[in-house]
Amino acid sequence: MAIEQVYLYSLIILAICMVLFLFFGDVVDGIGEGIPYFNPAVILSFLTFFAAVGFIFESLTAFSSIINMAIAVIISTVLSVLLYFFILLPLKSAEVSMAYTDESLAGQIGKVIVPIPIDGFGEVVIETVNGLISKRAVGFDNEEVEYDKKVLIVEVREGTVYVREYEPMFSKID
Repeated sequence: MAIEQVYLYSLIILAICMVLFLFFGDVVDGIGEGIPYFNPAVILSFLTFFAAVGFIFESLTAFSSIINMAIAVIISTVLSVLLYFFILLPLKSAEVSMAYTDESLAGQIGKVIVPIPIDGFGEVVIETVNGLISKRAVGFDNEEVEYDKKVLIVEVREGTVYVREYEPMFSKID
């Protein structure tokens, strides 16, 4: 069997593996969690690049197979590193969910947009990285909170935020 055929069959098998990894990648995603640079997508891409570059160089150049293999290793290493740092890492950091839970609102600072009366409900708006969240609000100690005051969300129960007027720890010195 010629070395070109080995590269070609490897390329076909690795292309099928890439398609399967595209559909079932979440299953093997947890394998490399403990090892920071072990990423199955990078390893699979390295092998695919290696087979493709090896096949191209064996088909189109007159270099020896060892030189072609060395060139294929160098090119596939560079392409895999570029893939990892410029595509996979930014995609991984972009996987942050836009959802929030009521428990995650505790400790946030909000602003009163509908005054909170004693023994009644008002409304606060909380600014997050995902946008503005508007929630029904009650004074934590049943106190009144005026419009446009900053409040600290103490807890959230049944979709209602319990707030206190926000008092910054350090005030600005004029």
